[in-house]
Amino acid sequence: MALKLHVPSIVCSGCGDTITKAIQTVESDAKIDLDLAAKTVTVEAKASEESIKQAVVASGHTVTEA
Repeated sequence: MALKLHVPSIVCSGCGDTITKAIQTVESDAKIDLDLAAKTVTVEAKASEESIKQAVVASGHTVTEA
């Protein structure tokens, strides 16, 4: 499942690292693509959309509708 999230709180690669680590706690082999300019995170994982969103929010970031 490919999931594209809009994360307006991404401002740097450090934010991206934090989000990547949070998603990997849900699914360690998830494929994660960050676009800092567009403030999007694209995730290919078997985990549910809700669990991935919760991981991003738990890392201190916000998820909004694209």
